[in-house]
Amino acid sequence: MRIKVTFLVILVNTALTSSLLTPAQLPEDATLNYSQLGVKYGHKVEEHTVVTEDGYILTVFRMPGKKKTPVFLMHGTGDTSDCYIIRGNKSLAISLANEGYDVWAGNGRGNYYSRRHVKLNPDTDPSYWNFSFHDRGYYDLPAMIDYILQATGEKSLQSIGFSQGTTNHFVLLSSKPEYNNKLKVFIALAPIAYLHNLIPPVSIIGEIGPILNQLIPSNVNRILDIKSFERSIIEIVCTQEAISDLFCVTLGVLPASGFDPKRLESSFLPTLFSHFPAVFSRKDLIHHNQLILNKRFMNYDYGPEENMKRYGFVVPPEYDLRKVTAKIAMFFGNSDNLSRPRDVEYLRTLLPNVIEHHLMKEKEWSHFDFIYGNDMPETLFPYIFPILEKYS
Repeated sequence: MRIKVTFLVILVNTALTSSLLTPAQLPEDATLNYSQLGVKYGHKVEEHTVVTEDGYILTVFRMPGKKKTPVFLMHGTGDTSDCYIIRGNKSLAISLANEGYDVWAGNGRGNYYSRRHVKLNPDTDPSYWNFSFHDRGYYDLPAMIDYILQATGEKSLQSIGFSQGTTNHFVLLSSKPEYNNKLKVFIALAPIAYLHNLIPPVSIIGEIGPILNQLIPSNVNRILDIKSFERSIIEIVCTQEAISDLFCVTLGVLPASGFDPKRLESSFLPTLFSHFPAVFSRKDLIHHNQLILNKRFMNYDYGPEENMKRYGFVVPPEYDLRKVTAKIAMFFGNSDNLSRPRDVEYLRTLLPNVIEHHLMKEKEWSHFDFIYGNDMPETLFPYIFPILEKYS
């Protein structure tokens, strides 16, 4: 803990002795929320409230379009719907809206757009944070999909997920197979289910994950919450272009997932780190770590006794991907440290209806290039838009 505090003090001192960007000097897009960004880039934005079966209150943003079939966007872990819009005219949400699509962007439980519950207070009730990617797939996704279909009068929609947003889909479609019929097509960007072939530093973090978990105080149930000290440090340090390259890129989350400086230029980092990361639940991180250590795409492992009560088995069951019959198009990159090509290839063999399986040709293509890359309209969207058109 002393090392952690010392490091944070160094970060703060470095930031404070640098030429800091004040909120007034930050790029405008760093200070705007999803609705404000949508309006800035020329579109009306509606804010919809969705309540899940287990009481979580979620926010879904809509940019109405003339095309009939809705397009639903789901973000990755520790993120929000902002990931699909903070690149402005180069972003997926705005590019879709410009083409007349009816764009709906979801927000999973816990992030600052969906930080409410019908009974629980996220600030005072630890049980609010008792969720992992399973709950976002099993509860959040179907609630948002059903709401969108009811609001539009459509029987099915098109869905795009990034990173854990794809994991959520695999959980939903295998656990509630009837939702396969509600998706005309699912586009999986940097798909994640199996984490067998990770490389350093992620593989090392995975191996020591149980030790790291023991070092975190037992009363800590979320990481980098919007109201946390650590998140404040990120806002102070990582939005400063002059020093963010060192502290937040060289030492941070981006190289861990695979960092492509060509597509994530320094001038964009203040905007990125003003929106990301949003929050991680502790249980979610533990669940991911279990996938790494057990080399299985499985339900949460509560231990033998609790597993027997919940699942009827000593070990948690795997998600049955044979039940995922929806049409799926998968896109992945060579330099992605999280969605590894060999793991995506293995996932492909288990899914019965993969209509496209595309390795991005640029060798440096990494994890965040799928949502933050500065050249997505030229390198990624020419693959995505024809699929949406074909399966509309």
